[in-house]
Amino acid sequence: MLSHSSNRPVPGGGNRGPSPPEAFGGGGGGGGGRGDGDGVHGFRQQLQRYRLGLLFTIASIVMLFISFTTLFVARRGAGKFDPLTGAFQSDWTPVSLPMKILLINTAVLVVSCILIEVARRAARLEAILVPMSRIPGVQAIRQTSLLWMWASALSGFGFLFGQYCAWRQLILHGAFLNSSPASTFYFLLTGTHALHLTAGLMVLLYACLAAGPRFSLERRCITLEVTAWYWHFMAVMWVYVMLVLKLMD
Repeated sequence: MLSHSSNRPVPGGGNRGPSPPEAFGGGGGGGGGRGDGDGVHGFRQQLQRYRLGLLFTIASIVMLFISFTTLFVARRGAGKFDPLTGAFQSDWTPVSLPMKILLINTAVLVVSCILIEVARRAARLEAILVPMSRIPGVQAIRQTSLLWMWASALSGFGFLFGQYCAWRQLILHGAFLNSSPASTFYFLLTGTHALHLTAGLMVLLYACLAAGPRFSLERRCITLEVTAWYWHFMAVMWVYVMLVLKLMD
């Protein structure tokens, strides 16, 4: 006597075709014994955790720059009272900013954001097509995403080099870290931004190296996804820093 469970349709039987393979190794009895969709769900859970960590990181950086800006505004309005003239005199000495270099740096950072966004979307497309990884066209997508990632990393190094050129030009004009309050805040704001961008650049380089066969596709996609959004945030923060620096004039 047949049991009731024998009447269930079998995947690949006559009533239905075989189920399409899930991205990131999900589905079936394979994939290390995981159930259907465990790979996709595991990837999404990991991505959500990393996004939450990124959100806390962004919030702390925003608070740090807001604190610097508050100190900057307070110090810029400070001064001393002259008893001879009976007037309040400000001791704030503006710094001649290398605006040409700073604008070039801004353009380089914007281009870098575009490159990393293209890389992120190419990696997501590769994740969708991972069951067809033996098709030559999919291999081309993988190489394309890796190319955009390296291009974004190189442009990030170009931005840091531009920042070094801007600092060097200020030093050549006699503006040092402790020469005046304005120069102190300039080096503090731009240096803090460069430090955080360097941290993101190190993660981006890790994402580039994670494209090799020793690293899983999940790890590379998660790393690139989080790094791309952090990179966009760094671009927004740089525009904010530029606006604050204009107040020094």
